[in-house]
Amino acid sequence: MKAIIPVAGIGKRLRPHTLNIPKALLNVAGKPILGHIVDSLLSMGVKELIPVVGYKGELIREYLSAAYRVPMTFVEQTEQKGIAHAVSLARAHADGAELIIILGDTIIKTDFRRIPAVGGCVLGVREVQDPSRFGICEVEGGIIRRIVEKPERPAGNLALIGLYYFPDSTPLFAACADVIERDIVTKGEYQITDALQLMIDRGTEFRPYHIDGWYDCGKVETLLETNRILLSDSKTETKREGCIVMPPCSIDPGSTITSSIIGPFVSVAKGCEIRGSIIENSILNEGSSIENVILEGSVVGAYAEVTGRKGSVNVSDYSQIDYR
Repeated sequence: MKAIIPVAGIGKRLRPHTLNIPKALLNVAGKPILGHIVDSLLSMGVKELIPVVGYKGELIREYLSAAYRVPMTFVEQTEQKGIAHAVSLARAHADGAELIIILGDTIIKTDFRRIPAVGGCVLGVREVQDPSRFGICEVEGGIIRRIVEKPERPAGNLALIGLYYFPDSTPLFAACADVIERDIVTKGEYQITDALQLMIDRGTEFRPYHIDGWYDCGKVETLLETNRILLSDSKTETKREGCIVMPPCSIDPGSTITSSIIGPFVSVAKGCEIRGSIIENSILNEGSSIENVILEGSVVGAYAEVTGRKGSVNVSDYSQIDYR
C-alpha cells in the first residue's frame, strides 16, 4: 500500500506561523501535524509515502527523512491548482497500486487498519454543521451516489474529511487526468471531488467510512482546540523538579523549565526555555523562550522570545516581545 500526502499548501490562515515553516510542521500535542498523519498511515501497513510538496517543501523533506525509515518519493507541486492536480503529479509513482490519500492539514483518529475491510473504494466522512464549506456526499443503500464540492444549497451534511482509499488507483488517476484535460474547475481549482464524481458516473462504487476523531488544524483557534483534545486522550505524565505540571501536557525532554506552572493543555517542544512563568492551553514551538509571563490560549513560534507580563500572544518564529 502507498500513501499520497498533499502538503504543498501555504497555510494563509495560520500566518504568521506559516511564514517560515509549512503548516504540516506546526507542533500539536507533542509532534508536528504531519507526524500524527504519518504515524496513522504506518499503523495500517502503508509501505511507501508520496508527499506532494510545494511551499517550504525542503523542510518537509528534512523532517520526514529524519523522523521515519520508510521508502519515500517526493513530488513537487509548483502551482496550487487543487488536490486532483496534486494527486495527478504522483501518477508515475502509484498508478495501479493500492492507495490511500490523506490531506496534510487535518489529524484523523480512527483505526486505520479497518478501512480496507469496508470493501472496495472508501471515503472518510463525517456529519458537519456547515456543509457549504466541504465536499458533500449523498448516500443511498450504503453507497455514495453523488459528491458536490462546497455546495451553495447542500442536499445533506455528510462531508468528506480528506481521507480516500482505493484498492486499485488506476481509475482514480484516469479521472484526475480527465478533470485536468477537460478543464473541470470548481472554486478555482481542480477538485478531487470532481474526479471522484467522474468515477461514480463510470460505475465505481464508493462506501462511506464514518470518522468521529477528525481535528482541524487550519486556524490558531482550531490548532489549540486540537491540541487540547489530543492531549486529553494521551496517557503521558510529566514531572519537572521545582515546577508544577498540571496534566495533560506534552513536554519534550530537551526543554528547560524552572520555577514555573505548566498546564493543563500545554505542548512544549524541544529546546524551549521557560522561566518563572504560568502557561495554560498553549503551544510553544521549538527553541522558544518564555520568561516571567502568564500565557493562556497562545501559540509561540520557533525561537520566539516572550518576556514580561500576563496576556495572550500569537507570535511567529524569531519574534521578540518584552512587556517589561
